Amino acid sequence: MFKTEIYVKRREKLRELVKTGVGLFLGNDTVPMNYPANTYPHFRQDSSFLYYFGLDEPGLAAIIDFDEGKEILFGTDVGIEEIIWMGYLPPLKEKAEKIGVKEISPPNKLEEFLKNALEKGRKIHYLPPYRGEHLVKLFNLLGIKPEEAGKKASVELIKAVVEMRSVKQPEEIEEIEKAMEITNEMHLLAMETAKPGMYEREIAGAMEGFVIQKGSYLSFPIICTIHGEILHNTSQENELKEGQLLLVDAGAESPLHYAGDMTRTFPVGKKFSQKQKEIYSIVLKTQLTAIDAIKPGIMYKEIHLLAAKTIAQGLKELGLMKGDVEEAVANGAHALFFPHGLGHMMGLDVHDMEGLGEDYVGYNHTVKRSDQFGLAYLRLAKELKPGYVLTVEPGIYFIPALIDQWKAQKKHEAFINYNKVEEYKNFGGIRIEDDVLVTEDGHRVLGKYVPKEIDDVEAVRSKQV
Repeated sequence: MFKTEIYVKRREKLRELVKTGVGLFLGNDTVPMNYPANTYPHFRQDSSFLYYFGLDEPGLAAIIDFDEGKEILFGTDVGIEEIIWMGYLPPLKEKAEKIGVKEISPPNKLEEFLKNALEKGRKIHYLPPYRGEHLVKLFNLLGIKPEEAGKKASVELIKAVVEMRSVKQPEEIEEIEKAMEITNEMHLLAMETAKPGMYEREIAGAMEGFVIQKGSYLSFPIICTIHGEILHNTSQENELKEGQLLLVDAGAESPLHYAGDMTRTFPVGKKFSQKQKEIYSIVLKTQLTAIDAIKPGIMYKEIHLLAAKTIAQGLKELGLMKGDVEEAVANGAHALFFPHGLGHMMGLDVHDMEGLGEDYVGYNHTVKRSDQFGLAYLRLAKELKPGYVLTVEPGIYFIPALIDQWKAQKKHEAFINYNKVEEYKNFGGIRIEDDVLVTEDGHRVLGKYVPKEIDDVEAVRSKQV
């Protein structure tokens, strides 16, 4: 946990932003795998509950009375039966003291408190639910039907939480750096371990085992695939073969659950083929160009479009695209090869606060989401501020089904050389990703360097294969 005053100040700031009503924060519960006592081994607390209340255990809820400045933690002390099976746990009062909450109450008093507040016509603020248990609780506590729960979440509270959680304080940056230490090592392990004849699951398993040995957990399921053209491919059943590329997108959490996120793509053999080297060079140049452009005051959408133009120019030089690059990007022709956004916010969630709504996190009144294919998937578009932590992850992908569809539709024929593209249909995909902090005067890449320059990658691979 952070120091007590950090949680106290966070809640004080939230009261300044919301001002009136009652804020309801539901902690997560354990989740059974196949019967009640057999739960998934890794409990993960709700990130906003962690941010304001810091307690990383199931069965808790809390309220902030924005009118009266009162805070109550709801939970139960363990009895002797729980102690027999789980060991001693500190009493709830002691836990509350560590986060600066003076009042505690049993869970059954929460419904009574909220009922009284509703009878007085007070606004109950809650964040969008994303787990089934929360839907049930909101129905029991507030009478809100599950299908209506998301729509009735408090926009005022969402905006306040997004405003606070978006700007990372020094202690949060330190946690992300801890996550990146493990993330860096797990990626280097993959780069040093992968060999022809192995299976994707062997690499992913070694990475996850390493993270657990470090006392950490994954920040998201590992993507470890020879089919990098499948953007979020979690299948790990393929055998690695000489001449293929292996794309690894993975990250670890810090002890306080801040996320790391990194992607590297490298040859299964010792070296890239000439064709692979050419495409990889474009992706790497794009990433370095985008990172170099990061600074306060610039719209991330502008950096995304800069990345798109860099990709389009590189592909034009290879004969895969043609025509005016600016016009090609304006029309979305590049999205055949780069169909996703450049990056996303990162913090307590690897896609930070995505559960609160991407349009609140990555957009605002100054920039609205595009409906253009590819650009529509950009998770972060708004102006960058010091303290933002974000990913920069351009990629080039050759997706056979998408190529066939666009070619049949004769889509963007003025900008795409489909005859040349056919030569790359079995190429796969390449993505390179790092995590970047926006500083007062520019940016800083977080974590230690993990090889991504072609010579550096091949040097590691040549030693191991």
